[in-house]
Amino acid sequence: MPNPDHFDYAGARELRKRCPDAFLAIGGAGVPDIINGNGMLRTMEQTLVDLATDDPAGLLLARRRAEILFTVIERTLEILKGKADGVWMGEDLGTQIGPLISRDLYRRHLRPIHQRFVDLARAHDLPVVIHSCGSSSWAFEDFIEMGIAAVDTLQPEAAHMAPSYLKSRYGDRLAFHGAISTAGPLATGTPADVRTVCRQTLAIMMPGGGYCLAPTHAIQDNTPTENVLAMYEAAKRYGRYR
Repeated sequence: MPNPDHFDYAGARELRKRCPDAFLAIGGAGVPDIINGNGMLRTMEQTLVDLATDDPAGLLLARRRAEILFTVIERTLEILKGKADGVWMGEDLGTQIGPLISRDLYRRHLRPIHQRFVDLARAHDLPVVIHSCGSSSWAFEDFIEMGIAAVDTLQPEAAHMAPSYLKSRYGDRLAFHGAISTAGPLATGTPADVRTVCRQTLAIMMPGGGYCLAPTHAIQDNTPTENVLAMYEAAKRYGRYR
């Protein structure tokens, strides 16, 4: 297993110096990302079986990986001495049509591990953003209870992830980052289509604040450059800045 002593934490301090005005988030979508991370080592099928059957080997692997990631983030925050802007987490909890696991499994095995990262961030007075692909809004009440401030990805084509649904149900309690689908007009439409979907999404999500327009995931190589430019142009034209 990786050793937290072998990481170069000074790199975070140098990055802050080079980019003093950027939003510096510590972590990322792979922290702790138990389902995907364990899945790459134990296969996805076995990882889901581990959670359902309380398999001690799979659960031990999840705890060990999480402890390493926790220590790395803890030391990074310490070396930055208050100059980080947030902590970023990730855990894919949905398919396109529904939850990937039950709420009971989430609360039994994943939430306690996630809570440690949230508590660490809050001890440093930092907000927490969590990345979660697919139909994941079923877990948003848990996120809110845990103290998570914002959710990333927001695939609008997945079940119960439409911008209007998310804004009306959670918009006064969570901030949102994403919702411009990398599998929709951004990849397959025209620049006009992209501008339209961006304008419509902003009209729904922007009132009251708490929304950052962004693609649902990394923009794929099948996306026309002119569509990417159209997304940014629409954000500047129809969005607001603070």
